[in-house]
Amino acid sequence: MCTIKMPHLIKALVFLLCLLVTGECRKLRVRRWTGTVETQKHGASLAKKPPDVTKARKTKTEQLLKVDDHDFTMRPAFGGPAIPVGVDVQVESLDSISEVDMDFTMTLYLRHYWKDERLSFTSSTNKSMTFDGRLVKKIWVPDVFFVHSKRSFIHDTTTENIMLRVFPDGHVLYSLRVTVTAACNMDFSRFPLDSQTCSLELESYAYTDEDLMLYWKSGDESLSTDDKISLSQFLIQKFHTTSRLAFYSSTGWYNRLYINFTLRRYIFFFLLQTYFPATLMVMLSWVSFWIDRRAVPARVSLGITTVLTMSTIITGVNASMPRVSYIKAVDIYLWVSFVFVFLSVLEYAVVNYLSTVQDRRERKMRMRARSQSLPCTCGITGTRTMAMLDGTYSEADTNSLAGYTEEPMVPMEEEQEELHEVPEKPEHMVVRLSVSSESTIAKKKKSLRKLNIIQNTHAIDKYSRMIFPGSYIFFNLIYWSVYC
Repeated sequence: MCTIKMPHLIKALVFLLCLLVTGECRKLRVRRWTGTVETQKHGASLAKKPPDVTKARKTKTEQLLKVDDHDFTMRPAFGGPAIPVGVDVQVESLDSISEVDMDFTMTLYLRHYWKDERLSFTSSTNKSMTFDGRLVKKIWVPDVFFVHSKRSFIHDTTTENIMLRVFPDGHVLYSLRVTVTAACNMDFSRFPLDSQTCSLELESYAYTDEDLMLYWKSGDESLSTDDKISLSQFLIQKFHTTSRLAFYSSTGWYNRLYINFTLRRYIFFFLLQTYFPATLMVMLSWVSFWIDRRAVPARVSLGITTVLTMSTIITGVNASMPRVSYIKAVDIYLWVSFVFVFLSVLEYAVVNYLSTVQDRRERKMRMRARSQSLPCTCGITGTRTMAMLDGTYSEADTNSLAGYTEEPMVPMEEEQEELHEVPEKPEHMVVRLSVSSESTIAKKKKSLRKLNIIQNTHAIDKYSRMIFPGSYIFFNLIYWSVYC
């Protein structure tokens, strides 16, 4: 019997040992996977890390701020006094000024400050919470817009440039980065020697001054600018803030805030592109006064070239300007310069006309001298006689005969035969002269003095060389003393 029971006992013991080994292995596996295996040495203690607040908070933002418990379509303290909303602005850049469109483009940081007790929350550290633009759509924010704006947008690279900061007591800071293009009423009566004052206006769209009081948070210090702001054509002289009420007949009174800035235009660009070329064209037109009046192609081409160049300059300046109905300072300078150039062309037309009249008169006198025979020599030498017969006599020869009058004479038959014979070396010119009275001689001398300037075309050019430059210099002195 003993020999029969022993194998059964051994099998039972082996089975129990297998169960114990299997149980211990499972416990070790569970400890490894759950990380509960103790690795600390005896006598050593590690400091405990502070709990991570962000990971420990299991409450959602909407639940913490109680967004779902309130109606944020209505302003804070609805039905009560007007809610004050402070504003401050930091100008990042003044991008462009357009004279043609009469507007400007500005990029700025616009910040709003108000208190909404519905957003208050409990906090042991009294620290604020900051959110992005996704929460803005679920709460009430001021409906501020830009008056007289043409285009505006909130930057969205890489996300919307909107920041919302909520404090435990319910104070809210709402900031956004925006670029706006707004109208600016410009006065170009002194262009390009002008200064322009533009303003960016902020106002609530829906809430009157009875519901929302819009104000500058820190007075004049509410507006800050970057020191690196600059424009290519303007010098930024001053930034300042103002505020006043705006009235609409159908809706009422609204608080309006103004960002004013003054710009002064740089003149050097226009000196190089407009004033200097116009002055040079006027001076170039004076060159014709030193050119011989008989050089018609040279003087005419020079005059036409200067006139066309001045027309091109005037057209180019007006192309970059709005079509205003008043006269600008640059228009006065350019059109006066154009008149000077045009008068130089007219001056040569007068000179050319008088030269033609004088040539015709001399030609008639030569024809009359050849057709008449005069029996008196009057002491005129042969050289001067031939010169007068050829028609190339000088003014002194004409003045020497001013006291005499011509009388036609019917030549005798013998004299006619002698006239057909041309002598080889004549020494005298035969002229019949009758001495007139002294009063007649004086009148003729006076008339010759009056016609001397008109007949002598050189004198017109000579006087023009002094009158034109002197008049233009006098005009420049008056122009720059008035507009500078």
